[in-house]
Amino acid sequence: MSVAPLSFELLALVGVALVIDLALGDPPWLPHPVVGIGRVIAWLERAWNHGSAAARQRRGVWLACVVVVGTWTLAWSALTVLAWVSPGLALVAELVLLAMAFATRGLADAARAVAEPLRCGDLPAARRALGRIVGRDTETLDEAGLTRGAVETVAENTVDGITAPLCWALLGGAPLALAYKAVNTLDSMVGYRSPRYADFGRASARLDDAVNWLPARLTALAMWLAARFIAESRTAGALAATCREAPRHPSPNAGWPEAMVAYLLGVRLGGLNHYDGHPSHRATLGQPREPLVVGHIERAIRYMHGGWLGVLLLLVPLVLLREWLS
Repeated sequence: MSVAPLSFELLALVGVALVIDLALGDPPWLPHPVVGIGRVIAWLERAWNHGSAAARQRRGVWLACVVVVGTWTLAWSALTVLAWVSPGLALVAELVLLAMAFATRGLADAARAVAEPLRCGDLPAARRALGRIVGRDTETLDEAGLTRGAVETVAENTVDGITAPLCWALLGGAPLALAYKAVNTLDSMVGYRSPRYADFGRASARLDDAVNWLPARLTALAMWLAARFIAESRTAGALAATCREAPRHPSPNAGWPEAMVAYLLGVRLGGLNHYDGHPSHRATLGQPREPLVVGHIERAIRYMHGGWLGVLLLLVPLVLLREWLS
């Protein structure tokens, strides 16, 4: 059974899980809960996504409820049974589940898979690597375009892959962290504004916006605080500029870490992308004080680490307050 939320024990457990994820990432031989969640979503989407717009919206609400509540219930029940059999076994299981809720190693590795061939001048390999982690067309991107895609991916997914599950884990252990991953998976699979998902995926998209609202803003603040210790960062005015420009992003949350990273790096993110050959214009974020080059990818990874570590430290006072009140 999960340990008490916002406790020293859970804080230590989450910290160890983050270290495990940093060291090991997601081993390919270990079944990942998100794969199972995705299969359930795909099955329910095929069964429920039909009929009138009102019917699809109603079933979309049920989809979100069934998947999220079901994920939490299954994780909580499994840990409760394991705790009855062996408290030590339950603790190990929760540690493994928590580590699987984070994507720190995986996100950094994916970004470096773009940077390494790009640093060697191998544009085709860099384009293929970026194409595995973004939806935009990559076939004609130059160094600046490839760097922008990798930096934007690192910035945005710092929230989805690390800081948001971190926040929810500290509130409810592995069951709530996995419930968050279910919300995130729902949004990535059915949360699109397309004819197929505009009605059915609306509830999933709105839920994802809600659960990421506070973590996205905490992440931007944490990145700014961490950047104060990095000599090449441009922190002056970055906080105010992020608050001003983040709402330009089509996502209510993704613009916060992206705008902050853009200002800390002194580059411009956003602009023109192509999807299946069709142009898509996104509002620009940041000021182009220097051109985008491959070195910015590694610096963005450093801000990613500063972001999750800063969020963890920002939440420590809440743990101290709870312990003091109890």
